[in-house]
Amino acid sequence: MPQYAELKNTGRGNMFVVFGEPDVEILDDGGPELRVKVNGVNVFDPNTGDIRSNDTSGIAAWFIDTDYNEESFFVRHAYFLGANDPYKSLKTALKAEIDEDAWATLYADTSRPFTRPEGGRIAVKVINHFGDEVMKVFGV
Repeated sequence: MPQYAELKNTGRGNMFVVFGEPDVEILDDGGPELRVKVNGVNVFDPNTGDIRSNDTSGIAAWFIDTDYNEESFFVRHAYFLGANDPYKSLKTALKAEIDEDAWATLYADTSRPFTRPEGGRIAVKVINHFGDEVMKVFGV
């Protein structure tokens, strides 16, 4: 019996690579600091051929590498936009009180200000509620 014989053959290929792009604005007033605003995410569904477009309600989490080096993504900012009260879920999971003011800075569609990167690039990674992960690099 071949090694993969027990896998179901559906008669069509499965594509596991997700293509998409976050809908993001760089908030740049020309000063030494930048901010990022995420508006949504667009993901190509290879099974249907459709593009799933969501506003921020479709985003579970998003991250910024504020000095992207084109080799690896380093999470320097993390934000959460889950629709089902992630604050309550986190509080339950940690079995502890969470500082609501601190949480409010993480549950946002606009980042905290950060210093303009020396390397001239940032990257924004967005994960939707389906677990699809997409990233876009910006020169700033």
